[in-house]
Amino acid sequence: MSVKIVVPFLGLAAFAVLAIFPLWSTKAGETTTSGEYKVLPPVRHGNLTVFPVVAAASHNTQQFLTLDEGLKSGEVVVTESGGVQPMIRRRTPIPSGGAQVNRLVLVNNSKRPLILLAGEIVTGGKQDRVIGKDRIVPAESDPIDLSVFCVEPGRWTGASASFGAGIGGSSYGSPMAAPKVRAKAMADKDQAQVWSEVRSAQAGVAARMPAPAAAAVNGTTSYARVMANDEVKQQVDAVAVPVEREYRSVIQQLRDRNAVGVVVAVNGQIIWADMFASTDLLEKYWPKLVRSYAAEAFVSRTSSTQTDVKAAQAFLDNLAGRHETVDSEPGLYRHTEIAGEGFRAFELTSLLPKTGFELHVAKMAE
Repeated sequence: MSVKIVVPFLGLAAFAVLAIFPLWSTKAGETTTSGEYKVLPPVRHGNLTVFPVVAAASHNTQQFLTLDEGLKSGEVVVTESGGVQPMIRRRTPIPSGGAQVNRLVLVNNSKRPLILLAGEIVTGGKQDRVIGKDRIVPAESDPIDLSVFCVEPGRWTGASASFGAGIGGSSYGSPMAAPKVRAKAMADKDQAQVWSEVRSAQAGVAARMPAPAAAAVNGTTSYARVMANDEVKQQVDAVAVPVEREYRSVIQQLRDRNAVGVVVAVNGQIIWADMFASTDLLEKYWPKLVRSYAAEAFVSRTSSTQTDVKAAQAFLDNLAGRHETVDSEPGLYRHTEIAGEGFRAFELTSLLPKTGFELHVAKMAE
């Protein structure tokens, strides 16, 4: 059973280090911090800037399954509520009722616990949906109710009730929504706000495309199909691919320094940060994360200024919140939302045996 706790007026940084780490060694262009994360000099392309983040500690995350891995292998099944259900392993209630906009049913048939990240999009069924909150699904789970938001407001039909890992055989699996769309699902938790941001993103893409491609973009209500349009992909990849390759090289070079995440700036403004428990986990999500950042940069392209390592480090260090909301599945995970001055932060902590660490931390500027 999920347990939710609200803690007002949080006075301490939610991500303060719980152990004493050795002092960081400092190189030219880097800043130091007594905290858990350190920001390194950026990778830039056009109006997108990505600052690598290294951590004081790394964790073993090999036991965890990602959504892309599970959908590709068939071990994870996502269906409309009321669809055909896989075998029940324990005597727990089966999610019932017909298909609903904000409900999906997921079964993890794998022997590994499954990570779901807010912002991941599953395509198919009666509408494409975006996952609204980070969580862990236990191995060999019964059907569970997923809280999702529609990112395809114009369709409510489907040849199949099941969902896949992307459109057009994407090599990087299920799409990740751009930060502004992720923010509406994660922080606002409001379907109308998500739809509004999807339409805004679609309009922004269409405005930057030649007439034939703009017509194709305006001819669909599917956020995933907009981003999968060949000409849109070319534009996004023009930014994403150089950043992806350069940072992947950085990851390899920094593996012994625990490269675990990024701080993201668009048009010189810091907008987002994603950090993971290990370099391996970052590498699994990196191809679709960088495309989500590039998509944001593409639709909000303006005359660009530059930000620096000091500002990126300050963004990570500023985690003192006004209050926390904690949602816990005992023995499985804890999800913490921190509301602070000008930001929201979200922390997914594994409570499985031999873990007890943060699997994913996301922070957004407001």
